[in-house]
Amino acid sequence: MIILLVTCLAAILCPTAHSTDSTVAWCYHEPACNFTKWPKIVSQFCNGSRQSPIDIVTANVQANPKLTTFNFTGFGDNATFMTILNSGDSVVVNLDGDTMTVEGGDLPGLYTSVQFHLHWGNGSSGPGSEHTVDGKKYPMELHIVNVHSKYNGSVKEALAANDTTGLAVLGFFIEGTNDTSNTKSWKILTSYLSNITNAGNTTSDIMNQITMDSLLENVDRTKYYRYQGSLTTPSCNEVVIWTVFKDTIKVSHELISLFSSTVHFKDTSPQILITNNFRGVQSLNGRVVTSQVAGTVTSALPSSATATSFCITTIFLFSSLCWL
Repeated sequence: MIILLVTCLAAILCPTAHSTDSTVAWCYHEPACNFTKWPKIVSQFCNGSRQSPIDIVTANVQANPKLTTFNFTGFGDNATFMTILNSGDSVVVNLDGDTMTVEGGDLPGLYTSVQFHLHWGNGSSGPGSEHTVDGKKYPMELHIVNVHSKYNGSVKEALAANDTTGLAVLGFFIEGTNDTSNTKSWKILTSYLSNITNAGNTTSDIMNQITMDSLLENVDRTKYYRYQGSLTTPSCNEVVIWTVFKDTIKVSHELISLFSSTVHFKDTSPQILITNNFRGVQSLNGRVVTSQVAGTVTSALPSSATATSFCITTIFLFSSLCWL
């Protein structure tokens, strides 16, 4: 009964939850219901104009001086990972929202961290991330889901309010490495995959093993992209402030491959391994992606008029010095 209650709670908090219309079926692995069909089968939001993920074209990124550093609370606490769940579409780790919060970085208030989940491809060498940068895909992407404090940790309430600032999701690219010296926490995390091979499986044995900081080791969290978007799964609500970090998480190829070779999709007979559980990139539709540094350096150069004035002034001063 306890496991059932935990699973139900995780389904409520998980941003990869199904559409509020329980009759709607969506998937990644079948042509009839994969992400190319979501705009039709979940039409309320999935065909909107502010959908995620997107391709971040660095040449078009605009500078925003308001994108300051974040304040991460509880990310170094090893008692914050409550359960790990096979949601049938992803692997979800539910977090202790009473301990973990995020603020700063031009977010409009304090946000409670409720869970993180992952998207991946098929092995460590193929594409698996949802966002791309200049068309480049990474093998995996990790999303930390944070809900505005005014919703008391309830993603469901934030979605119901249709609040464009209701959720703040932190996205991290994951790439493969042959260096296994810094992947201890990822080895611990992936060791639990064998306990959640079937959809709905969950375990709380993960408590007191690892921290969020240890999974994000060596990632510079002061450098990131920002844009307004949506959930990347139905019902695709456009309520997300997206932060996509520039630095990647380095995880060994072997550990990345465990995700696509261990856990299974929901409602499949025979069972099918979860692979390629990412949505394709969506149209930007006029949205602007910002960062601490502009996509081009032209804004840092003086205008032609300023440059001309500078040269004339310099020549005049130099000539004056020659007469001294």
